Amino acid sequence: MITFEWPWMLILLPLPYLVRRMASPVSNANEAALRVPFLNEFSDDAGKSPELRSTKWLSYLAFAGWIFLVLAVMRPQWLGEFVEFPVSGRDLIVAVDLSGSMQEEDFVLKGQRVDRLTATKFVGGEFIDRRIGDRIGLILFGERAYLQAPLTLDRETVKTLLDESAIGLAGRATAIGDAIGLAVKRIRQRENANKVLILLTDGANSAGEVEPIDAAKLAAREGLKIYTIGVGADEMVVDFFFGTRKINPSADLDEETLQNIADMTGGQYFRARDTQELNKIYAILDELEPVERDVRRFRPQKSLYYLPLSIALVIASLILLSSLFRRSS
Repeated sequence: MITFEWPWMLILLPLPYLVRRMASPVSNANEAALRVPFLNEFSDDAGKSPELRSTKWLSYLAFAGWIFLVLAVMRPQWLGEFVEFPVSGRDLIVAVDLSGSMQEEDFVLKGQRVDRLTATKFVGGEFIDRRIGDRIGLILFGERAYLQAPLTLDRETVKTLLDESAIGLAGRATAIGDAIGLAVKRIRQRENANKVLILLTDGANSAGEVEPIDAAKLAAREGLKIYTIGVGADEMVVDFFFGTRKINPSADLDEETLQNIADMTGGQYFRARDTQELNKIYAILDELEPVERDVRRFRPQKSLYYLPLSIALVIASLILLSSLFRRSS
């Protein structure tokens, strides 16, 4: 439906008529009078020259332009149907390990072998897409932890920043404790919100200034629930000088510490050995941390003032061109 933001501006519509009625006519002392013996030759029809009829037509056109100008001033708007969207009030931070070990190609994605970070980007991006109504933040960590995206409702931006991350961007080592500490720092001022950290790593804490257990204790005091995910296959076949052999590419994964961090903060620890398991973990997280159904409504608005304003400008241009044409002729 079309509505007007300032309908009271309609009072301007009779303004040209009032000005014409109340303003004094311009007097010309040099006007000359002509006396004629045959008054009937100057009847209404005879007296209306083409120039006078054109002037009257321009007056009507000018008033039509004024009508469209007043309509533009009234700020017409198109109001769409009510749109509902859920708002959960949840603060959810995703912390992703970018250490050198994340380049291990022990995941399969769409039939091709990929490294751990590529699989994490693909599955994690789909998880972020589903977090409608949540404020999402992104932490990338290696030797140090960096806040790549503060808490925001803009899921597309967070997903783009995750896609642009690269192995070694934050250093080659792993600072799990610093990542948790940074997450605690970012959500400390947040009140009345569910605070969740999803920490994804494939190794053990080997850098940083804060021990993971100490950081977990601080997170527990601040009400930050941590879900930890250990990434990497248990078994991998590699080429060897005498043929092939099986190795464990996740030998450095500190599952005990990740389990303790989750237990201390009321979260859970998950093991992702392949892309399918990683998908299942994020599906479980959807159930554990569901989007709440608090609903807000809004109506999309679109300003339409430019339509009557354009018509008024076109009419004004026609009047100006007509005046210039009459003067030149």
